[in-house]
Amino acid sequence: MQVKAAFDLASDGSLCDGVLLFDGQTLTASIGEKLIFTSPLTGGELNIRTYSGCSMLEIVPENPSDDMSDCLPVCRFSMTRVSEIGEFTKVINHYLKTGEETEISTKGFRVCPKCGRHYAKGLDVCLFCVEKSYLAKRLFGIAKPYSKQFLFASFLVLCSTGFGVMLPIINSRIVDYGLSAEAISRGTAVHDIVLYAVLLGATQIFGQFFRMLSQRRANKISTSLSNELTAGDLMKRISRDTETVKGFITEQGMYALEKLVMFIVVFVILMRISPILTFFVILPIPFVVYAMRKFWTFIHIRFEKQWRRASRADSILHDIVRGIRVVKSFGSEDREIEKFASVSRQLADISVSNEHLWAVTFPFMFFFTGIGEFFVLYIGGRGVLNGTMTAGQLLEFSLFLGYLYQPLTWVAFLPRKLGELTTSLIKIFEITDEVSDVEDSENPIPAQLGGDIVFKDVQFGYKAYEPVLRDINLTVKQGEMIGLVGHSGAGKSTLINLIMRLYDTDTGTITVNGNDIRDMAQGEYREKIGVVFQETFLFSGTVYDNIAYARKNAEPGEVIAAAKAANAHDFIMKLPDGYNTFVGENGLNLSGGERQRISIARAVLRNPEILILDEATSALDPETESSIQDALAKLVKGRTTFAIAHRLATLRNADRLVVIEKGRIAETGSHRELLMRNGIYANLVMAQRQTAKLTK
Repeated sequence: MQVKAAFDLASDGSLCDGVLLFDGQTLTASIGEKLIFTSPLTGGELNIRTYSGCSMLEIVPENPSDDMSDCLPVCRFSMTRVSEIGEFTKVINHYLKTGEETEISTKGFRVCPKCGRHYAKGLDVCLFCVEKSYLAKRLFGIAKPYSKQFLFASFLVLCSTGFGVMLPIINSRIVDYGLSAEAISRGTAVHDIVLYAVLLGATQIFGQFFRMLSQRRANKISTSLSNELTAGDLMKRISRDTETVKGFITEQGMYALEKLVMFIVVFVILMRISPILTFFVILPIPFVVYAMRKFWTFIHIRFEKQWRRASRADSILHDIVRGIRVVKSFGSEDREIEKFASVSRQLADISVSNEHLWAVTFPFMFFFTGIGEFFVLYIGGRGVLNGTMTAGQLLEFSLFLGYLYQPLTWVAFLPRKLGELTTSLIKIFEITDEVSDVEDSENPIPAQLGGDIVFKDVQFGYKAYEPVLRDINLTVKQGEMIGLVGHSGAGKSTLINLIMRLYDTDTGTITVNGNDIRDMAQGEYREKIGVVFQETFLFSGTVYDNIAYARKNAEPGEVIAAAKAANAHDFIMKLPDGYNTFVGENGLNLSGGERQRISIARAVLRNPEILILDEATSALDPETESSIQDALAKLVKGRTTFAIAHRLATLRNADRLVVIEKGRIAETGSHRELLMRNGIYANLVMAQRQTAKLTK
């Protein structure tokens, strides 16, 4: 076995290129050719101790002292290496305990060598440093199914533009022919002017008609495309970022072809009228394009900072509104107002800075873009006076010049729009590209939960370098009720999360009926699990809808029966509209105990094979809790049940109690057996009894 990892800090804190190596027996750390640490690993385990700004890898002996002073330091490293060395630690510890060789997972610690950001899961590129053409290709790939509709909308825009291009030509003909001395002498001037006026009106009508059709088509395409970008995103990225993409497609992307065609057509017409004037008109354009390219190199960074400030402001405001009861109960209104005002000021500052930069930069670009108009007035005016150019031709050239500057003005605004678009695309792709930590196998097996649940050598941590659960070995018989006991933070809820497969184990396995739960389809597996959480969540809707959420197509009689089993039917019938009463957002119109009973009724209706009770009676008064316990006693019969309860007395009827201490199983047994052992559980019970006496 050979496992490697990199560390980046020397003993004096300076940066280095260090290498950790474990060959199955000995752990070494070296910097270049210099060996700075070597030690055999025959007992104990590796551990990561984190500090402010850096961390240390150390060897923990089999029986460490309470203050961990006998741990052996190996090397230091910055926080950018924590995930990698955490995986290194996990693999080696698993090998030391089981002798099983595993590979280091690289999902969480690949970083961009340019900016140091972690790659999004499932990506091999940094979305912030990758060429912007990559983002464009991604967007075009998403828009590909709408290409035919897009081309049709662009064709409608071109039709509208074609009618618009006729306007300067008609105006030129009015000046040169309709108002000419020859037409006046013939007496046809009025007739010609009326004819040209009709042509002008018809051109305007048809131009606006085609533009209206193209706008409707563009809105339809952009709305459909924005729906493709909002699959389970965070609120901020669903609303603001997708609206930015939608707006760019509607206002910019749809008219890109029009601007290009317009520029080419108008350029050809201007060359036909006067090549010399055209040369002076386009002379400043290359310099403006160069300046915009330079401007583009940093404008998107400023918009990213603005996005982060806006996102932070939205998050704070959302927390304040959701937690308004807590804010008021602590009298913290002024503090929360100041917190939101502070981040709002930061957002305002960077927004004003960006707007100021744009306000200063754009007029210069626009001035140099339109400087050719001065040459037109001077040279064209001299041409009319010299007879080398007619007044109508000068008018036609001047009007067409406006059409030429429209695409240039559009391009001048483009860096800002592209900066906003790039920032939003990065945020959207960060979510859509992220790979779930819990993935289904390629050929999942049917979820059959009617059997024993076995935990074998399970280890798990929300961070690889900080295991929450260690060496969990437990067999739960079918139909057995297990009470999970321990101090706060011991790992009880984490164990529940693993049972529900909200996370996969780092090492070890969890099997149900002899099958690894990772081999089962997540959706089918969770459909057979019923859960009552400590923090009850109700959807904004009726009481009936919240109970019936547990099972599709549930009959009204089944919903009512579930409510009765949870001792919720009586209070529901006292509500203004009974089961049709709206509970408000998260059930704010109900008391804590009422919300909890609805949640229990939801679990009853589920009729699960595995039942999980996470502080299911924490919000109930003693009298209501007693009746709920009776209902739960009927519910758990024949079902494998895991129950967490703060009040240990509620777990007396459990078949077994499992005491978890510092992520490990410390004790197992019945309530009576554990009291007789006079261990951790007995101390917890005595502490609660003492607290109850003091309360009375």
